Amino acid sequence: MFHREGQQILLIAIILLIGINLFSVNFIQDQVVQYIIFGVTLVMFLLVAQFFRNPKRNFKRDPNIAFSPVDGKVVVIEKVLENEILKKECYQISVFMSPINVHVTRYPLSGEIYYSKYHKGKYLVAWHPKSSEENERTTVALKTEKFGNIAYRQIAGAVARRIVNYAQENDKAIQCADSGFIKFGSRVDIFLPLEAKIEVEVNEVVKGGLSAIASME
Repeated sequence: MFHREGQQILLIAIILLIGINLFSVNFIQDQVVQYIIFGVTLVMFLLVAQFFRNPKRNFKRDPNIAFSPVDGKVVVIEKVLENEILKKECYQISVFMSPINVHVTRYPLSGEIYYSKYHKGKYLVAWHPKSSEENERTTVALKTEKFGNIAYRQIAGAVARRIVNYAQENDKAIQCADSGFIKFGSRVDIFLPLEAKIEVEVNEVVKGGLSAIASME
């Protein structure tokens, strides 16, 4: 299954794959070269296809658990002052996505979306300490049942130059449902109250909508 954000790109990729190989068959006599061209174009198409994959997952929604919004590796767990919307000290958990990860962003919790804003910015590498505040990004804040007000931030990186954000203010966020997509790898920060129990460690690999990153009793 492929994500809707990749449908147009995959269609273009298929057309290019067919067109290049038709040209090769009709205008290049050397069969070895034809096979090489076919192999290279097929590999390139498969790389693009795997990037936009959206595997089916069995989600178990729970208001007492905040799930990872994305697939990737936990790179930051620390207390920070979140100044954009929450205006208080929180736990920041950052998950870095490589180009081979699934790139769907999911709502970590259910709740009311009361803030959703896009910011222009730089394209520092996603693990840079200042990328959360200086890079191109979107910030979304939710009013949740158990965690109170939380926020998460999609951050562009040195390669990722396209952030898609579906969250609209006053809409209802459904835990684990699609909330956006980041093309070609980057990072997501989630900001949770200090009362939350952190359930992950730095360098742990997590799955979006499946891995619990924090809980509330």
